[in-house]
Amino acid sequence: MTTTESRLPNPAALVPELKDIGGALYRATGNGTIPQATIGLVQLRAGQIVGNTYLTVLHTGNLRKAGVSEESITAVASWRDAPYFTDAERVALELVESVLTPNPSGERVPDELYARASGQYDNKALTTLIMAIGQVCFFLPLALIGKPLPGVSPTEQWRA
Repeated sequence: MTTTESRLPNPAALVPELKDIGGALYRATGNGTIPQATIGLVQLRAGQIVGNTYLTVLHTGNLRKAGVSEESITAVASWRDAPYFTDAERVALELVESVLTPNPSGERVPDELYARASGQYDNKALTTLIMAIGQVCFFLPLALIGKPLPGVSPTEQWRA
């Protein structure tokens, strides 16, 4: 089924404060402690986990613009056995999966995973990575409920 319009009109026009929130989140995650490519990989993986085409198209395009290889982009869904990721990228991908996926055997982010993340990132970088996960999670409801159109400009993705 092809969708020709989103469910919602432009949320930023309805709630103008979204621009401020989005800008603040972008500035917080763009503080230079985490490579933008890593943030993009994490946000692409979040879109894949929730099964949202808008987010996967958006973050795939952002990764391409950032010069990330097609092999890396394609392998995000199967990152565990793909040779394209650094240890820091792997732990970032594992963190976003842990946050977004229920763990039937206990805590979503166990101490062991936190320890590995702390081994890859200093406190500021780890906090930035957590905020990058929070950034994409903040916009998940708009993507899932509002259904903006994937692959079109921000001015055209929302119903008029």
